[in-house]
Amino acid sequence: MNKPELLEKIATNADISKASAERVLKVVMETVIKTVSKGDNVQLVGFGTFKSGRRAARIGRNPQTGAEINIPAVKTVKFTSGKAFKDAINKRK
Repeated sequence: MNKPELLEKIATNADISKASAERVLKVVMETVIKTVSKGDNVQLVGFGTFKSGRRAARIGRNPQTGAEINIPAVKTVKFTSGKAFKDAINKRK
């Protein structure tokens, strides 16, 4: 499912216009991004938790030359699915 398909589903199920659905989705995504960027978690009970994480600096290899390269430390996003989400995927009740 891509973004237009998701917006169509939200608009249909919530009985709102596609424009309203797009605004809602935009606000939700911006809020998650800002919150996780600050280092806080976003927990949606039953769905999952978005968290920020860190990937340590490390030494890698250039696959073409085999030369060692330094890969810098970076922030990353982690998503842990909630129990209800896992159960729905695995068709458990």
